[in-house]
Amino acid sequence: MSCGFALYGCLSAWLCRFVAVVLTTSQARCRGLIEQGDVMQLSGRGVALSIIASVLFALVPGYVRLLAPLDGLQVFAQRVLWSMPAVLLLITLSRQWPVLLAACGRVRREPLLLASLPLAALLMGIQWALFVWAPLAGRMLEVSLGYFLLPLAMVLAGRVFYGERLRPLQRLAVFCALLGVAHELWLTQAFSWVVMVTVLGYPPYFMLRRWMRLDALSGFAFEMLFMAPVAIWLVLQWSPPQLFSQAPQLWWLLPGLAILSSLAFAAMMAASRLLPMGLFGILSYVEPVLLFLVALLFLGEQFNSAQWLTYLPIWLAVLLVGWDSARLLIKQARQGL
Repeated sequence: MSCGFALYGCLSAWLCRFVAVVLTTSQARCRGLIEQGDVMQLSGRGVALSIIASVLFALVPGYVRLLAPLDGLQVFAQRVLWSMPAVLLLITLSRQWPVLLAACGRVRREPLLLASLPLAALLMGIQWALFVWAPLAGRMLEVSLGYFLLPLAMVLAGRVFYGERLRPLQRLAVFCALLGVAHELWLTQAFSWVVMVTVLGYPPYFMLRRWMRLDALSGFAFEMLFMAPVAIWLVLQWSPPQLFSQAPQLWWLLPGLAILSSLAFAAMMAASRLLPMGLFGILSYVEPVLLFLVALLFLGEQFNSAQWLTYLPIWLAVLLVGWDSARLLIKQARQGL
């Protein structure tokens, strides 16, 4: 256990610099949106933060398996409760209390913003619960399929609601990804409620958070606050008796999950505000690819050779997006943007 607490301390010290980058990025250049005229410019930090968020989120399914004897709902409840001190720690280490107090002032002055917070918490809570429940219930394949479809939904949302236009390489990337998704649908014959919740739940959440214009950590803290009553009720009603006596390793595994979740969420929210909705959606394909590698290399799951026709087009789409993003970043750097 002492080794676990030492690891927890090292992670806490490391996240100070990381969060400083996240928060500086998410609040930079006009409330986190990097714009030149009416066109949002590509942010190199936004791309990097999106990839970091995907890497951290891809670790969660394997991590959840270490949390026995907790079931999916209990993991969700404990994740929420431990994330509250974690996000306060992040705010303290990054000296963001004035930002949080300013956000509280906005909530008091703007009734519509206050009314939107429970909705944001509900949308995020559903995704959190689903993501930690699925690997324990044997439904991770369906969640992964939802994440394959999600970027296409994000691209569509960006086109319909924000008028974003895709560059030629981005269009080719979407086409490649669509081929992979179509093959996966044909192969698994699966389009369950789990897939639908994943695909249809995230776009309105990101659009709502962008409209709210709250920094990543303040918004995260408010959402944890609104989720906390449900989490407390779940713990009181369904938690195994003498949980920490039976599994003392949870004293450090649960805080570790909170740190992992908080870092991933902060990076994701900063990236969602720095990048055009369409590009942010396409970069989301990094996560299901990483989930595939984690399942294959660390969780011991068997890979069906027929799925190569799913993953190869998606990996090609990710490479095309990376190439296109690098070209645009170089162009912007030369123009002094």
